This record gives sequence, C-alpha cells and structure tokens, in this order.
Amino acid sequence: MFEEILHNLYRIEIPLPNSPLKTLNSYLIKGGERFLLVDTGMNRKECYDEMLSNLVKLGVDLKKTDFFITHLHVDHLGLVEKLSTETSIVYFNRIEAAMVSKGSLKEEGWQQTDTIYLANGFPTDEFRISTDSHPRRRFGLTRHIDFSILKEANSLNVGDYSFKCIETPGHSPGHMCLYEASKKILLAGDLILFDITPNITIWFNMENSLKSYLASLDRVDAIDVKLVLTGHRSIMNDHRNRIKELKEHHRNRLNEVILALIDGAKTAYQVTPYITWDFKYKSWKLFPPLQKWFALGETLAHLKYLEKEGIVKEGTQDGKIIFSL
Repeated sequence: MFEEILHNLYRIEIPLPNSPLKTLNSYLIKGGERFLLVDTGMNRKECYDEMLSNLVKLGVDLKKTDFFITHLHVDHLGLVEKLSTETSIVYFNRIEAAMVSKGSLKEEGWQQTDTIYLANGFPTDEFRISTDSHPRRRFGLTRHIDFSILKEANSLNVGDYSFKCIETPGHSPGHMCLYEASKKILLAGDLILFDITPNITIWFNMENSLKSYLASLDRVDAIDVKLVLTGHRSIMNDHRNRIKELKEHHRNRLNEVILALIDGAKTAYQVTPYITWDFKYKSWKLFPPLQKWFALGETLAHLKYLEKEGIVKEGTQDGKIIFSL
C-alpha cells in the first residue's frame, strides 16, 4: 500500500509480521533523475514482496535509487541489502555504520549486551529463547554495505526537496532525522511516534540513552515543523504537543521505577513488573521472553537515568546488579 503525501513524496507501508509495530513507514521521494527511499523494512520475504510491488507501481528503477537509513534497527535497515544495487548510494550515520558488520551488530557488541542483561537478572531459562527470536539475528543484513556517511547539518537533495541532517541520538546511538526547511517537513524515523512510544533502551556505547533521547526531543521541539513523517503508524503535524506527551510518559515511568524500589533493592528485571506496559497480556508472567527482553532494556535505561541524577544507586548481591534508592 502506498499514498502520495505531497508532490513526488510517497509513504509506502511495509508489513512487519508478528511484530507489535505492525508496519513500517518507508518514504519515497522522486527526483528528476534519481529516487530516494527512506528506510526499508526487515530483510524478509514479506517485506521485500510488498516493497517491490509498490516500487513497480510507482515506476521506480532501483538502479537509479539511493537510500537513507534513519537508524540501525532491522525494521528500518534490514531490507536495504536486497534493494540497493551497485549504482545505489546508501546514506547512514557514522556511529551506527561503525557498529554494523554484515548487517547485524558486531558480535562483540551483542556479547556485551547479553552480559548486561544476564547480570541484571534476566532469567537464564528464557535468555536463549529471547536472543534466538530477536529480529536483530533473524532479519538483519547478510552482506557488507559500503555506507556513505552523513553527519549533522549535511544536505541531501532530491528533486524539489532539500533535506538537512539532524543528529537525534537516544532511541539508538546514531539516530538521524531529515528536515526540509522550506516545506517544514520532518522525516522523524523513530524519534517521534504518535500512536505508540519509541522504545528507549540501554546501549553498551551510550552512557545515558534516556537523557540523550530527551535532549533530542528538545532539539526538534525548537524547529518549525508542519508535517511529521514517522517511522510507524500515523503521520501528524503537532510535534510540540506530542513531545510534551512523550516527556510526560517518561516522567511517569521514572516515578514507577522509584516506587518499585521503595520497599527495597531489586534487580532491573525485578523492577520491570512494576512498570505499566502497553501490551495485551494480563500479567507480566504471560509476556513472551522477547517482550520481556525489550521491557528490561527500557527499565534499565530509566534506572541508569535515575542513577546519573543521584536518585538511585547501583550495587551487587549474589552476583547480580541491584538498584536501590
């Protein structure tokens, strides 16, 4: 499915099977001689078939198509390996280009993350289930991509559109948005979502991902935006009101973490059931291991933020990391 948002700018909805995200919004911009595709979908047949079908209907020649990837999550990055050709330019940020090897995070990075999760109380009996089913291992790239690096304030021009790059870390270490000043369009990736809240998790190479995310929201809050083109679900125009809502969401989550620690120290995993999660499951015990994995990462991001603020302190007990007020 595709729709024309503005002249020569289209949204293509790509299915994300078995994901609570449901779909990815990929954006195609038609230029005079070349096309630009922003984000791609997972490296799986369902995504490829839907993308190719829409590109054919839109008259897109992949040999004349370049790509901009907002960040390294496989629902945005994965399919670029099958879509890009030897004449394509694939634009990406420097931080995450250095993190990516053959399409998934370098193995030492995953090992560091795995070690952190186990040390913070993730159950060993559910650990392998969650890692084996993780999209990062199943639907990432399988070949090397020579990325063309973009950084803050770089320009990306296609047809009537002239975009500036805005570095917006937090949701991922190198997350990048595109801003078209004359038309006041923000290609927001997963920085701002309207129907759901972006996942803010820990990263082995980010000291305080939640603080970075909130700072990125502040950067974009100062920009004049009339249309926010999001990575998932609805596209909207009131970015400032949504930013207020997102900040309030994280304030509430920080308060839930504090309340969880009032009666004593806990591992991050023990804190997670105290948090309000927007899932259909009736209890924490019914969460699938992979969703528990994502929840633990978000809980840790909030605990680390509180630790940096001097509200929470970290210690060890029985070989596990524990947190207390």
